[in-house]
Amino acid sequence: MSHTHARPPAEGYAGDVSPEQAWAWVQGGEAVLIDVRSDAEREWVGYVPGGIGLAWKQWPGMALNPGFDADLQAAAAAAPGKKLVLLCRSGVRSVAAARRATELGFVAYNILEGFEGDADAQGHRGRVGGWRYRGLPWKQY
Repeated sequence: MSHTHARPPAEGYAGDVSPEQAWAWVQGGEAVLIDVRSDAEREWVGYVPGGIGLAWKQWPGMALNPGFDADLQAAAAAAPGKKLVLLCRSGVRSVAAARRATELGFVAYNILEGFEGDADAQGHRGRVGGWRYRGLPWKQY
């Protein structure tokens, strides 16, 4: 399947999209990128310029963020009618967050591969897939 098309709907959310498709939607004004990684991950590993940092789980302990629903509603209200594309480290937390966003009434997609992609045979991320690997815009503090 092409990396430029949305995949069929997934269970409990609108579906999965490639990093390239998510960025095309954001650039075209069709979507808002919500980065659901922890604040620490965004600060130490990197972030997508223009994305909204809204942790699904927070470090340390990776407890659910009690303000997620309200903060997501505020972010979506600032961009009415736009899709939400959710990004995490490797595409796992963003599925859970996309399901929650859908329960709240939003059209939400998971970004496949996440920011860093899966770990390679040596246990290193950033070499198999992910936002950075695909050469999409990102920065570090």
